[in-house]
Amino acid sequence: MKTPPPIDPAPSESSPVMRAILTAAIFLTRLPLPSPGPLDQTLFGRAMGWFPLIGVGLGALAGITFGLLGSVGLPPLLAATLAVTLLVMITGGLHEDGLADTADGFGGGRTRDQKLEIMRDSRLGSFGGLALVLSVALRIAALAASPTTWAALKLLMVAGAVSRAAMVAVSHWLPPARRDGLSASLGGPARGATLLALVFALGVAILLLGFKALPVLAVAVGMTLAVMRLAQLQIGGQTGDVLGTVQQVVEITVMVLMVGLK
Repeated sequence: MKTPPPIDPAPSESSPVMRAILTAAIFLTRLPLPSPGPLDQTLFGRAMGWFPLIGVGLGALAGITFGLLGSVGLPPLLAATLAVTLLVMITGGLHEDGLADTADGFGGGRTRDQKLEIMRDSRLGSFGGLALVLSVALRIAALAASPTTWAALKLLMVAGAVSRAAMVAVSHWLPPARRDGLSASLGGPARGATLLALVFALGVAILLLGFKALPVLAVAVGMTLAVMRLAQLQIGGQTGDVLGTVQQVVEITVMVLMVGLK
């Protein structure tokens, strides 16, 4: 998984909540944002509680883009392709990189150490390449199938929030697989931040989907647990790449399921 951009250790007079939100945005995107101040495990742990909020914002931006492109006459497939491209550009392919590395490691390594070594290798293998193609294609297809701009907005905002809450849950409940990896160095979210992320994602899903949120959330929880179990069996814990993988898997699952529930 790509290392997030460094945070300038300049002092900040922002409130603790705003610093946490800003830190979450800096970690999850490549937007040129002002520094929230020195980064430590406490700040990052609080920031993870706001990951779903950043997911909602990213989903809203992509959904609005999809609607605007459609309003000027672009076909749904082309508009969806450009909207997903925008998402990848804003996030710097952070989660896609994690998915590709995990697919290469789990698919190509025989032992735990081999899997972890492959996951650290920046080169793209066949398993990772296939995972990337499927990830992008499934998200484009699901978005293109949205009948209205509002449906696309709901699709992307719910998927953005729930998938990033899944990252927080995995980071909280599954120990790091490495002692020197990104997850180990930055630490995980505290119980309060984990609860905030889960409640926020739950609220977004219920607000936008009503009773249809129940099957969506149930399947999202199931996919999160499946990725956690797979990571535990394969490498004995989670890494930054695993967190990127659970985000991608849950986001795709939620998007596809919501298309089927329309």
